[in-house]
This record gives sequence, C-alpha cells and structure tokens, in this order.
Amino acid sequence: MKPYLYLRGLRHAEHTVFAVQDGQKYYRDPQFGTNQAYSSGQQVKRSIMDALTSGLNVPPAPITFNWQVKKGKKDDVVFEQKEPWSPCDPRHVDQLLGGYMRAETGEFTIKRRSPLSISAMRPLHPLLGGLEQQRENLTFDRTSHPAVHPVRVRDENGNELDQEAVDALLLKTKRNLPNRIWIPDHTRASGLFVYDVCVDLRTLFCVSTNTLEPELHPSKLTELKDLGWTETRNAFGPCLLAPREERERYMPALAHALLNWRITSNQARTFSLMETLAVAISDNANHLAGAIRGQLREDSERPAAKPVLDENAGARLFTSLAAGGYIAGAYGAADALEQAEQYVQQQLRAFDYENQLIA
Repeated sequence: MKPYLYLRGLRHAEHTVFAVQDGQKYYRDPQFGTNQAYSSGQQVKRSIMDALTSGLNVPPAPITFNWQVKKGKKDDVVFEQKEPWSPCDPRHVDQLLGGYMRAETGEFTIKRRSPLSISAMRPLHPLLGGLEQQRENLTFDRTSHPAVHPVRVRDENGNELDQEAVDALLLKTKRNLPNRIWIPDHTRASGLFVYDVCVDLRTLFCVSTNTLEPELHPSKLTELKDLGWTETRNAFGPCLLAPREERERYMPALAHALLNWRITSNQARTFSLMETLAVAISDNANHLAGAIRGQLREDSERPAAKPVLDENAGARLFTSLAAGGYIAGAYGAADALEQAEQYVQQQLRAFDYENQLIA
C-alpha cells in the first residue's frame, strides 16, 4: 500500500466571507485576470482540527500566550507579545495530527511537522468562482436599543466628557452620535471551490525519537512509553507509535473531520452551508486533478468554463445530491458523504503502522 492518501473536496459557497483582509481575501489570477477569493490552508487546517476535537469531544491542546512588560517612553508601561508556547504533547489529538513547534529561550527547539498537508480552499477554475462583482456597505448597528449601548465621547486630551457636556456639544455642532459604525466597500465570495488534503500515513500516528531534530522532549518520551506508546521504525527512523485503541478512536473522527469541517474562525461571517458536492480520493495526486476539474468551454465566444466530475480519471469519486444543481449530468447519492467517510476509514485502517519497514 502506498504511504499517501490524497483527498479533494468540491464545495459550493454562496454570498459569504471566508476571511477578511481589507474585505474578503483574494489573489489575482494572471491567465484570466479575475480576482480569486480563497480560504487559507491554515484556516482550513484549523477548521479541520476544530471538527476533529469536537467529534471526539475533547478540548484542544492548551497554548500559552506570552507577554513581556517593558518600560516605554516617560515611564509608560508597554506590553510586548512573545512567541506562544505549545505543549508539544502528542497525547492531544490536535498536536499529534496537526503538528507543533516550541522555540523557548535557553531550551532546544521542538518541532513536529503535521502529517496532513492542506491546501487553500480556492475556486475550482478561475471562471467558476471568486469575488462577487458588486461591493456592499455594511453596518454594525445597535440603534434599536440606545439605552443599552452607551456612547462615550473623549476630548482631544483623552478626557471623557460627561453627559451634560456631550449634550451641549451636540446642540452646538448640530450633530448626532448614533450607536452604529459604517463599514464601507466590502466584498463576498460565491462559486465552486476545492480544497486538497494529503495524509502521510507513515507519520500519522508515529512521533520521531530522533534527538538531532527532536519532536519530543526527553521527559515526554518516558511518559509516552509508560502510557503504552511502542517503539518502532518508519522510513524516517526510530519513532513511537500511538496505542492501537487510540488509533482506532482517532480514525473515524479524522475521516469525518476531513469531509465535514466548517470555517469556524471568528473572521467568517454571513453563514453559507458550503455544501460538499463531490469528493475524490486516491493514492495518486494526479488522479484528483482529473476527477474533479474545471474545463474550458468551446461553444462560447467569451472565455467560459464548466465543472466536470469524471469517474474514469482514476480516483474514487463520491457525488452528493446537491451536485445536480450545479453540474450537468451529475447524479448523486443521498449517502455519498457517508460512503466517502467509510472509504477514508478503510484506507486508514489498511496501512500497517506497526510494520512499516520490510526487512
């Protein structure tokens, strides 16, 4: 069995925002000259990890955020943010599968690369998704309950004005100060979007014990061995393998998270189902690109594209009922995603984690 599992998901997004940076994040496609909305691979990864820990009903690994107090100008106190600390503990499932790094002053650096390589979620084809042409103005409005949401006014020296002074100022300037903020010129994303995931089965449940570039603190090695982690070897050298019962518990949750994650970061707004239209799974990355693809149309004078689902491209293709609304000739099944989830679990279980090297 090959050591890699590749997965491509096709989703439909409607009038939504994945992440903001002066409006919806986007990049410029050089060939077609269109703005392409996207969700970064880091955001997709975080959403997958959130779905994973939620499915297992466990908390995420505790991350310590460090601040240092320094003296500024004129004895002002300044807070400087320092490097956050990860526990670097693979007993936390999001650390085992998501990776970690800790660079602490006076200590050696500990780093584990995630066995999951995750792409950005971007349009299937530059002509099949991206930024909506119309820009919109938004408001953060609390004018319906003015007594609940106070308005605070400061003078040029930073001193807060009392209500009597505010009333006098408004009367003099003929102004009003509503409980509302105007947010102009924002954009949203719509269309067909894809994301790709590569799972390295060799390191999925194995943590290296190499001391030259350590993935574990020496004290953590002893703890894991006491908890039933076994010493073995993979293609990269000696490592510790998670206990079988933990692997069996994680596999269904990982399969579910890879297919059913949702953007959960606080940058997302305007809810969209982002329903999954199709999923392609293979041990060959090139097969995914052919199974779910965008194809230029030849019957149009202007550049146009159509989405294509190809069951003969070499990958296992699972098509949902929703695909029929956006892709001509797509006939899906009501349990397509459940079938895909079971197939991912089968592939994860088929790999021999305990005997990776053939003598």
